[in-house]
Parts: sequence; C-alpha cells; structure tokens
Amino acid sequence: MTAAVAHRDLEAFIRRDEAGKGRLELLVTGARCAACIGKIEKAVREIPGVDAARLNLTTGKLAVELEGTSTDPDRVVETVEGLGYRACLFDPTEAAAAQDREGRELAIALGVAGFGAGNVMMFTVPAWAGLFGQELNAPTLTVMYWMAALVATPCALFAGRPFFRSAWASLKRGKANMDVPISIGVILTLIVSFSETILGGQHAYFDAAVTLLFLLLIGRYLDHRLRASARSAARDLLALQSPVAMRLQGDVERGVPVAEVRVGDRLVVAPGDRVPVDGQVEAGVSELDNALITGETALAPVGVGSTLHAGALNLSGRLVMTATARSEDSTLAAIARLMEAGTQSRSAYVRLADKAAALYVPIVHTAAALTFLGGWAIGLGPREALLRAAAVLIVTCPCALGLAVPAVQVAASSRLFRRGVLVKSGAALERLSEVDHIVFDKTGVLTEGKPHLIDAPRHLVAMAAPLARASRHPLARALASAAGVGLVAQDCVETPGQGVEGLIDGRLARLGRASFVGVPARDARETELWFGFVGDVKIRFTFEDQARTDAATTIAELRRLGLTMEILSGDLEEPVARIASEAGIDAWRAGLTPFEKAEAIDRLKAEGRKVLMVGDGLNDAAALAKAHASMAPGAAVDAAQNAADLVFTGEELRAVTEAIQVSRTARRRALENFGFSAFYNLVATPAAMFGLINPFIAALAMSGSSIVVLLNAVRPGWRRS
Repeated sequence: MTAAVAHRDLEAFIRRDEAGKGRLELLVTGARCAACIGKIEKAVREIPGVDAARLNLTTGKLAVELEGTSTDPDRVVETVEGLGYRACLFDPTEAAAAQDREGRELAIALGVAGFGAGNVMMFTVPAWAGLFGQELNAPTLTVMYWMAALVATPCALFAGRPFFRSAWASLKRGKANMDVPISIGVILTLIVSFSETILGGQHAYFDAAVTLLFLLLIGRYLDHRLRASARSAARDLLALQSPVAMRLQGDVERGVPVAEVRVGDRLVVAPGDRVPVDGQVEAGVSELDNALITGETALAPVGVGSTLHAGALNLSGRLVMTATARSEDSTLAAIARLMEAGTQSRSAYVRLADKAAALYVPIVHTAAALTFLGGWAIGLGPREALLRAAAVLIVTCPCALGLAVPAVQVAASSRLFRRGVLVKSGAALERLSEVDHIVFDKTGVLTEGKPHLIDAPRHLVAMAAPLARASRHPLARALASAAGVGLVAQDCVETPGQGVEGLIDGRLARLGRASFVGVPARDARETELWFGFVGDVKIRFTFEDQARTDAATTIAELRRLGLTMEILSGDLEEPVARIASEAGIDAWRAGLTPFEKAEAIDRLKAEGRKVLMVGDGLNDAAALAKAHASMAPGAAVDAAQNAADLVFTGEELRAVTEAIQVSRTARRRALENFGFSAFYNLVATPAAMFGLINPFIAALAMSGSSIVVLLNAVRPGWRRS
C-alpha cells in the first residue's frame, strides 16, 4: 500500500463536524501502563494540527481531535508506531479480538512461567540449602545448576516474550519503555547464571529469572482482567443495541447490519424487537420499555411523532420509524462513550503517578549504572557489580506505582456500575469523596419524577397535549401521558426553567410557568403548569408527585456520614415543603430560577463548602456544572447528564449514599497504595544498590509489590466509609 493510498483511506474514516474539525480513532496495541499513555498522547499532541489526543488503555482506542484538514492522518500513525506501538483504524470487533489474544498469550506465558518456577526449585533448593550448612560438593552443585538451566532458560525465554517484544520494538526506534530494564534484568540474570555455572561458581540465579517473570505476569494478567471487567460494562450497554435493522424499501422489509443504517432510512420495529437506532415514529402505535436506557420503569406509550431511543424494547405494536441518527451516534453509543470517558479521564492522583512513572526509565538506568561503576570502583569484581546492577533493575520496576490509582479507580467504577451508577471520570470520584454538603433538586430527584395530573377535563388536556409531547419536563410528560398518543406541535423551543412554546394548527402556544404563559403571578400552593395560545384564555393544570420510597432513609444515612443537606427547587413552596418534611431535610428554598440555583452554589463555594449537586433538569445544568461534584438520575435530560460527574440509572436514591461511600473508600485505597509504593522503593532500592538483596530476592520483592497494590484495590470492604 502506498502512502498516498493509505492517506486517502485514513481520510475517509475521519469524522468531521460542521466547523470542519475532525476525529480520527485508531486502535493502539502494546500500551500497558500510565507511562505509555503519557508518551503516546504527548507525541501525537505535538503534531501540528492536532487539537487533542486521548488513549483509552481499557479499549486500546486512541481518539485524535484534528483542528482542520491540513493534518496528514498518516503522520499520526507513523508517530505512534515510531514509539514502538502498533496502530491501525479502530474496529471494536478487532479490538476485542486483540484483547482476547493478549489475555490468552498472558495466560499461557503465566502457565509456562509457573511451571518453570515450580520445577526449577527442585534443583536450586538443594543449592540454596547450602546457606544453612548443608553444602553440596562442587560437581553436584554444577550438575544441579545445569539442570536448573535446562528447565528455566526455555521457560524464561518463552514467558518473557511479552516483555522482550515490547522492549525490542521500543529500542528499535531509539526509545526506552518500562519493559526495557525488565528485559535487561532478566537477560543479565541468565547470563550471569550461565557464567557462574560454566566457571564453577557458588551462586546462580536461574530460579530468580523465571520466578521474576512468573510474578510479573501475575500482576500483568490481573491488570488485564481488571481492564477486561471495565470493558464488559460498556459491552453490556452496547449489547442492548440490535445487530440487525429491518430497512423498509417500498413495501419490502430487508435486514441490514445496524452499522449500515443511515439518517433518513425507514425502519420497521416488530413487537419484541429492540429499537436499532434513534429515530421518530412514522406510523404505528405501541408501548416501549425504556428501563435499561433511562431507568424509568413505567411503560412509555408511543405514536406518530414520538421519539425513539436505540436499545428500547418495543412491547406491543408494529412501528415504522425514520432514523434520525446512525448507530454510532445513538443514545446507547452516547452512554457507552460516557463509560469510556470515565476510564479515560485522569485524576490528580493519576497525574501524579504518571509524572513519577515518566521519570522512571532515566532514573533506574542511572541508578543501575552507578551501582555497577561504584561497585567496581570500591573493589568489587565485575561479576558482583553486575549482579548488584541487575538487582537494581529488577527491584525498581514502577509497576506498583503505575497501578496504584488506576487499579483502584477501575475497581471502584466497576462496583458502582454494577449498582447502577455510571462514573464519568476518576477525578469525579476524588471530588465526590471530599464533599461535605449536598444540594438536592426536588422533582425527579427526591421524588419519583412522575407527577400525576389531577382532575383535568379531557378536552383541555387534548388541547395542550401537542406542546406537552415536545417537552421532557416531568409535568409536561405527565400531561402527555394523560392525553395518550397524538400529534406534536411544530417549531418547538424549550426555555430552561420557564416552559416550551410552539405552533399548534398554526397558532403560537405556550406551556410552562404562569409568568411564561402570560398569567399574573399568584400564590399557588400546588405543582402547576399553565397552557394557552398567545392572546387567548389560559388553562391551569395541577399535579402531585410522590417522594421516592427510600428518600427518608437515604437522607438519614447521609446525615450519619457527616453531611449537611438542603433543597433548591424551582417548584412551588407547598410541594417543596411537603417533600422536605417527608425526606427529613430542614433547609429548603422554592421557586428558584436556574441562575439563582447556580448563584446559591457559588455562595456555598465561597463559604468553603464542597458541594455535591444532585439534579435532573435543564434548570439544574448550570448548578451541576458549578458544584464540586454532581450526580444526575438516568431519566434526567441530556444537558443535566452531560453536566453531571456521575449518573445513576436505578429508581433508588440510595445510589447517592453508595457512590459517596465507594468514593471515600477509593481515596483511602489510593493513598494506601501510594504510601506502600513509596515505602517499598525507599527501602528496596538502596538495599539493592548496596548488595543487601540478590536478583532472586529482588524479583520476589518487586513482583510482590505489584500484587499487593492490585489485591488492595480489589479487596472487600468497599462500602465501609
């Protein structure tokens, strides 16, 4: 393939927005740690015309944002491959296959290394027993070492392939990654051991080489499994998307892969099928189960003009829909990207670990060289100096430091996901662990968000229904639900915190607050919604909404965690006071606009409070964005979900308590891992430089440190705060 052809092919896979900015997605293999991520992202960002680069270690996807059309996409690939990694166009199927292959290779290598480590001990334990006064004679010792070499060498060369291959690929391009010192340490240990055996020396370390690889592979395999666990969360979501869509061509239905569906295609969704992509109902009436998408358990009636989300289950009638988005732009894909964002973004702790890991290679090579030269200078022989240098290379591997925070955040995010909470970033977990005050919205957060219309004449409901169907506000949805399926108003525009306006039969109508519709302010004591045509009579609808069943117990649990709370609501005083009393919250304010909510958050921040905002509406988006941490329910509007740090999909408010408890535990585990990694390096590195530990002990110590960090991340007790 020529460069010109490759360029044209890559250009075809760049997605560009209306402003001309492009996005290129590549599959990168070979990246294993925080240092790899930093190196790749830094190099790609330095390419002229690249606005941003983000590598997801979980999926292997490198997302590159291009400022315009001037950047050669081949240069991005060449830059990544120049660092020693492989890069190709991102294909989820190929990415999953590559990760499965990696898992199998690591499992086989781990098995071979375990076999070697176990069996080589049959020959080296008698030699080490000489330390306790049962020395073997020289000929027997030599035979034992040769037998150990016969077992350990092929095992080490096979099991070490993941490290050797990565190190060689890096060195060929004049770079050095973390696998370079590991490979040098293993090979040096084998060379010294053969030298000792041939020359009849007293100490060989074949067992150290293969045991080091065995323990390193345990850590690497556990890391692979942790990341596979995070991948499965996004895969579970994408599994809700139907793989095949029934495209309607004339009167003929034809099955096509969902990836081939284009905007404007007419599709048929039969009862029992999932909606393949986002769209709008063109013909038919049915009910949808959106529970897995929004967390809403009530069945949603749909008819002509209704909006459909990919992944929703069609329960009763046959629907003909018009696709309004491709599969990659669907609601499900957006949620999957939400999960992906959670594993990509970095917290302060991760950035600190990245900086430390970036210093690793030059520091450890310098330390090993100084150990060798210093040992030689003080009179040690080349053999002893070389052994000390090898021990330094082995013992200083920063795997524990690199895994300290990512392992904890992956474990915490996976646990929260299984409890129905999606974490958008590791930094959000850190901020959530620090909050000391919670601000709740009322409708949809403390309440079920499913207000019921009270005693309204059907002809009035039908009159306002076209506008209600165009809004996602809970009151409007309750009005639309009471009216049933029907037409939707045209040219609708929703004003956050006020209402929605649009054309019904060519007449301009408004639905929302009294002031928005043109009714003088009044002392309303119920949740209400006003409707009216401009210049005509106005109609008032009233609603009631029940508190979530676990609202009071959740507030009590949060109070026991030492948190203070208040309600900031745009609703009327009477319903806000009732819900506050039922939930057990003393401080509340009603009738607030989005700006007043945001100002309230600013005042709390100015007082030194670290606020968690929990809201679900457009009028909460600004407050969600300003708060120290924020959460939104899965049924919230897109703007609120995008502004929030965490999204919970279930019906229970208890998700807030669980998220705070898990975040506090995650912070404690990350600090424990940092402390352990720092202590280990402070003790182990000088010990290796001064010859207090040999390569065998260094292998045990280094690999053991990585395993300790991983086990600390996954150990039970996550809910204890």
